[in-house]
Amino acid sequence: MEKLKILIPKGRIYDNVSRLFSEAGFPVTLADRTYRPALGASWLDAKIMKPQNVGELLEIGSHDAGFTGIDWIRESAADVDEVLDLGFDKVKIIAAVPADYDDAKLRSKKLVVATEYVNLAEQWLKSSGFQYRILRTYGATEVFPPDDADMIIDNTSTGQTLKDNGLKIIGTLLESSTRFVASRSAMADSKKRSRIEELAMLFRAVLDGRERVMLEMNIPKEQFESLSSLPAMRSPTVATLFGEAGFAVKIAVKKHEVPDLIPKLKKLGALDIVEYDLRKVVM
Repeated sequence: MEKLKILIPKGRIYDNVSRLFSEAGFPVTLADRTYRPALGASWLDAKIMKPQNVGELLEIGSHDAGFTGIDWIRESAADVDEVLDLGFDKVKIIAAVPADYDDAKLRSKKLVVATEYVNLAEQWLKSSGFQYRILRTYGATEVFPPDDADMIIDNTSTGQTLKDNGLKIIGTLLESSTRFVASRSAMADSKKRSRIEELAMLFRAVLDGRERVMLEMNIPKEQFESLSSLPAMRSPTVATLFGEAGFAVKIAVKKHEVPDLIPKLKKLGALDIVEYDLRKVVM
């Protein structure tokens, strides 16, 4: 079978994507100064590219699937199929200006706007009614104001870098996260589509597994009815203990529920409670 060609972005997204592949069962190895990681499966062929290029390369059909932020898909207007929102590397695309700028000052002149997001910036600036000239940047956009630009349009996760550079946010253009995306031609090919959907299922299982833990406990017979409405993905797994002294129960629950749930279970009579992580959860 023809290999499935995968694009993995370099930079901050790479670590999260490589970890996702590894946890899904495809260990990633990358030799120094190369752009061709091995993904631990003979049917996968990977290449590292900048996230800005992923959408367009998928659109022209030179690769089958890849990973990038939805911000770069929107910026390039790439015609691709979004398979799965992975939910990590969350950022906001924002407009920011020096802290002492007010709206009157912004409206009184033709602004120099520094950004890597030329198309998104153009759309937002037009709809906001500003006069502007866009200055394309290639990283470190926050250093341009106030000497070389009046405004920046950039991505931020916490906003701390903006504050450190004396900038304030005046608008949010888009909220973005890393997406697993595929080319239209690959999704039209039944074999490739099947492989892509298999990967998406495994990725989803890993992400669901990260959010949940398994709780195991023993419940005496006399306490079982009071614990019969335990939370679980579908319903608890229950087995009779040796000698019919009670029941062994397993429940998969969200991690954030555990601090409240364990004391509650203990008060209701559960014994020998054990918590452990899950690697994958296939719904």
